[in-house]
Amino acid sequence: MSENKSFYKNFFSIYAALVLQNVITISVNLADNMMLGAYSETSLAGVAAVNQIQFVFQQVLTALGEGLVIIGSQYWGKRQTEPMKKIAAIAMRIGLSVAVILFLIVSIFPYQAVGIFTTDGPIIQEGVNYLKIIRFTYLFFAVTQLLLATLRSTEIVKIAFQLSIMTFFVNCGINYLLIYGKFHFPEMGTAGAAVGTLTARILECGILIIYMVKKEKNLRIKLKDYLQSDKVLRNDYVRITGPMVLVQGLWGVNTALQTAILGHMTSAAIAANSVASTVFLLVKSTAVGAASTASVIIGKTVGTGDIDRVKRYAGKLQRLFLVIGVLSGIILFFIRIPILSLYDLSASTKEMANTFLIILSVVCVGMSYQMPTNNGIIRGGGNAMFVVKMDLISIWMIVIPLSFVMAFVVKASPAVVVCCLNADQIFKCVPAFLESHYGNWIRKLTREDAEG
Repeated sequence: MSENKSFYKNFFSIYAALVLQNVITISVNLADNMMLGAYSETSLAGVAAVNQIQFVFQQVLTALGEGLVIIGSQYWGKRQTEPMKKIAAIAMRIGLSVAVILFLIVSIFPYQAVGIFTTDGPIIQEGVNYLKIIRFTYLFFAVTQLLLATLRSTEIVKIAFQLSIMTFFVNCGINYLLIYGKFHFPEMGTAGAAVGTLTARILECGILIIYMVKKEKNLRIKLKDYLQSDKVLRNDYVRITGPMVLVQGLWGVNTALQTAILGHMTSAAIAANSVASTVFLLVKSTAVGAASTASVIIGKTVGTGDIDRVKRYAGKLQRLFLVIGVLSGIILFFIRIPILSLYDLSASTKEMANTFLIILSVVCVGMSYQMPTNNGIIRGGGNAMFVVKMDLISIWMIVIPLSFVMAFVVKASPAVVVCCLNADQIFKCVPAFLESHYGNWIRKLTREDAEG
């Protein structure tokens, strides 16, 4: 089999499963939004506020998982499984610690946590009703995400897709019964949506643990392996993952701040942003899948020591990212009207969501190139600090200050503020291109190869 054919077969076999998994996962949120939007816009806004907390947590877990994949896939390229088990154990301990800390914070300060995103009393109360139940998902979600990352480092991705399908049907089914009180079940509204998500997370985690015990053959990882510790590997993991946690955590905070800024502008903006963001995340799955796939491929290829192949693969991947970006932007633009028609929202909220989605259709093109290039190729190749520096400068020195000024000083419209909040997805493309072709990570790999 030629290298090109082998490369594309490997890419699309991993990519398809990861994109489908993400699409199904986001579809759960989309269905939740539709059901809650039909039930009450206040409920929708309250849940949207709480989900920003979940999003920050998810970004931290994503970084912990991607760090595991980057290091683990390099060992997988060498077929060394014992270090992979120890890295998985380190990631799991950190992830569970974060979950416990978050659980305690939102348990002690529920109203303050939701109040970050809105000053509307009824919305805060709905959010707290949801948070009281959804906080119990944090531990299960952490275990599931880090086990899936462990499997992904050995190129096993189908189980994630299968679990996401199960989660979709369980969550949507329970939501339908409990939000509206169908078939003699109690009408719980916002709390019903939380019960559906909690039930799905528990089942998802339980099934995955059974799979790891009964079916997983590559690592054969056991409970006792999670009790191991290795100082050298821990330092390596923290060195690689620390900057990623910082970047992903700040990205999560940045996204949460978008909701906070818009939520303090108009009462309709938080609901419109929730709808637009969920539809955008659905299409964004194509870029997320590309980034995760690139991370596996680049990490594994770096592990083989074939640096010329690393460079060739980096070029092929970026061409794929551009095609994915253009197609994703077109898809988002054309599906926005049919999807918005499914929502039972006020005319002004729906029109605002439509405007947001038109803006995000353009944003999608740049994001689909820069995010996989940065997070998949550059970070997967070992230069996590470049991504840290670029995000710190672009988001926290340009995007957030500019957005605050436009929202609260200039008093610009929500549409203008959304443009400002997403501007980094476009202007980060140039530094991503330059670093991926001429950056320090390539010179470092080449030097190490020559020395080796």
